Amino acid sequence: MAAPTDPATPSFDPDAMVERFRARADAVRSRGLPPVEGPDRERFKRQAQTDFMDFAMIADAQPSLEGGVLTLRIDLRPAVDPGS
Repeated sequence: MAAPTDPATPSFDPDAMVERFRARADAVRSRGLPPVEGPDRERFKRQAQTDFMDFAMIADAQPSLEGGVLTLRIDLRPAVDPGS
């Protein structure tokens, strides 16, 4: 779904921004762990999970740009099982 455009910011494409965050989420998910051990390894893993979560939420956003204001609508409600 294309986001509304705003003549005040003609070079900014909110859909392209969301797509870049989707690529970042994929990159975080597929990158390997560096050769670190102990507490540093755990910190790296926790940070990667946080990065993935942040990037993935923005990647799922429905962007709109109105009057120079970027709005990202993100539905955080749990998915409903249609068989319930």
